[in-house]
Amino acid sequence: MSDRMKYFLGVDVGSASTRAALVQEDGKIVAMATEAIQIWCPEPNYYEQSSDDIWRAVVKTVKEVINVGNIQKEDVKGIGFDATCSLVVVDTEGKPLSVSPSGRSECNIIMWMDHRAGDQAQKINKTHHSLLKHYGGAISLEMEIPKLLWIKENLNSTWKKASQFFDLCDFLTWRTTGGCQTRSMCSVVCKWMYTADGKDNNGWSDEFFRLIGLDDMAEKGFDRIGQDIKSQGEACGAGICREVAAEMGLCPGTSVAVSMVDAHCGTLGCLGCMTEKSVLELPPLTCRMALICGTSTCHMSMSEEPHFVSGVWGPLYSIIIPGLWGNEGGQSATGKLIDHVLENHVAYNEALKEAKIRNLHLHDYLYEKLIEEAATENLESVSLLTQDLHVWPDYHGNRSPLADHTMKGMVSGLTLRSDVLSLAVLYLATVQALSYSSKHIISEMRKAGQEISVFYVCGGLRKNTLYIQTHADVIGFPVILPDEPESVLLGAAILGATASGTYSSIQEAMQHMGGRGQVIFPNKMEESYHSKKYEVFLMMYQHQKQYREIMER
Repeated sequence: MSDRMKYFLGVDVGSASTRAALVQEDGKIVAMATEAIQIWCPEPNYYEQSSDDIWRAVVKTVKEVINVGNIQKEDVKGIGFDATCSLVVVDTEGKPLSVSPSGRSECNIIMWMDHRAGDQAQKINKTHHSLLKHYGGAISLEMEIPKLLWIKENLNSTWKKASQFFDLCDFLTWRTTGGCQTRSMCSVVCKWMYTADGKDNNGWSDEFFRLIGLDDMAEKGFDRIGQDIKSQGEACGAGICREVAAEMGLCPGTSVAVSMVDAHCGTLGCLGCMTEKSVLELPPLTCRMALICGTSTCHMSMSEEPHFVSGVWGPLYSIIIPGLWGNEGGQSATGKLIDHVLENHVAYNEALKEAKIRNLHLHDYLYEKLIEEAATENLESVSLLTQDLHVWPDYHGNRSPLADHTMKGMVSGLTLRSDVLSLAVLYLATVQALSYSSKHIISEMRKAGQEISVFYVCGGLRKNTLYIQTHADVIGFPVILPDEPESVLLGAAILGATASGTYSSIQEAMQHMGGRGQVIFPNKMEESYHSKKYEVFLMMYQHQKQYREIMER
């Protein structure tokens, strides 16, 4: 038996870029590459992309990591993909079909964060169909079914010509294998309302699709959205086809794993991370939560039994690890919200300039300003600087646990100050608000019986010290930061390793590839302060409801 090191490729297609990683069988990432991808915004709240542009970026990044890693292509045993839950539309020849009111032919993807399908989501939710109970009681306009209905009602030509509708992650396996129609259990259950319950009652609901006006899907046997559904850890078709293998510089037949939605894939990469038992005795997987933090944030958990939580997507069967139920809470804008708040403050450019002079990231520079100010005012903690400043963070609607995309952001306590310190304090209040929002989600999940006692953080915001410590302090749980910061890419590689047969299951791959992590403990001294701020936070929601009621009289 060969003792040569085995390698796996993890490919992550995010909102603004495509990334690839070359990963050893022990989970070590030895090479990474990133390529920007384009977003079109033809109208407010419309976000579109091109599958051709994304495929170009995928091929470029894969070739780059193979070259940088300086390995033989024969040593790459498997490839795994994850992506945002965006909708891809192609014709009978596999070519892009426009989903854009602009008519641009290359714009054949409606992105996850696109909010055009609000009316369609509302129409579906008014049916009160029993399937909705698995999606927090209401389908989100971010999911694929409302977007399908929008295309049918608004772009009849595209609807008639469309041969296949894909979740973006499934498009990637279809393209890589040269046409394998396998869809991921993760994507179709999470975003397409495919039924799975662990009792062999899996399938599409003819009755539901007819009820909401997508009867032509049922009439054609659901062949346009998937008939071959497989679980994570399995392989797609015969592996990489010859054409794509030549394009990427890999061997034909290299295993291609069933894909995943990005947040769920990041959960695999996170939750296998271990700590020293002397520091923290880890609870079972079913008591751990992963916060996948980037443009938005997903709050991912698993359980052996289903737990229904209003406003939280789930319980959904086998969406992360086969055989376990998954629940997904989330915030529609987190990293994007922080950027928005900072960039639209009058002192932003001044702060950015000072941060560059000090060779600091802007977040770190603002944190230093907060520490200095707290010391000047003889405060025990920087948290106390927001005594009179409160933020409700739903600038892009509320995903969980309110499931109300019409919610708006709120700020209470503004003054005429417009210097860098006022920017720093507003930044702190925004980070705190995001932490209170996470607490709101977790509290509702725990009330429903979901046991959570520790959470992991991955994604771009894991590098934000203030964000991490504030979350620990507000929620009151230890936070684990994996030493490997690229948990989503690692999760994709875990899929490739499992599909190749190198490991017998996803859990075994997680154990061998998950690595180690650092533990951040909550500061119990701040518990009382944050409890009061959280009380104000919940009141802001009630106030916004009251304002609406007054204005609608």
